[in-house]
Amino acid sequence: MIRPLDVTDRALAERLLEIQHRAYAVEAELIGFDGIPPLQEDLEGLMSSTEHWLGRYDADVLVGAVAYEFPDDATVDITRLIVDPANARRGHGRALLDHLDTVEPRQTSVVSTGTANTPAVNLYKSRGYRESGRLEIAPGITVTHFKRES
Repeated sequence: MIRPLDVTDRALAERLLEIQHRAYAVEAELIGFDGIPPLQEDLEGLMSSTEHWLGRYDADVLVGAVAYEFPDDATVDITRLIVDPANARRGHGRALLDHLDTVEPRQTSVVSTGTANTPAVNLYKSRGYRESGRLEIAPGITVTHFKRES
């Protein structure tokens, strides 16, 4: 089940932050860089997020989420896609992205991930995203930007 999340709900935000830290710890290990901002975020920062959120549940347990913004009327910017590593490789990330496409269809969709985060890169490419640029965020560490247009 996928439903909107209210990150001002403290108990929900605590679980979401736990998942976020676990997920970004995996990415940090994959890319060799632990300066990823969501990895450093605290509860108050998450609860004050202005992003829109959708959460994926397995029974009644939150196992993943996608956060997104609308920089303009034609674009959805996926700012975070997180899945609890204990529930990884089960299609939760793909299901969240599919659901987002259904509930918030936009002409353009953009997302970024660490270039060395092969699982995320493969997921985005399999969904029709094309590389639109790279940015070095630390010596030898790059983030790849992806774009998909309908």
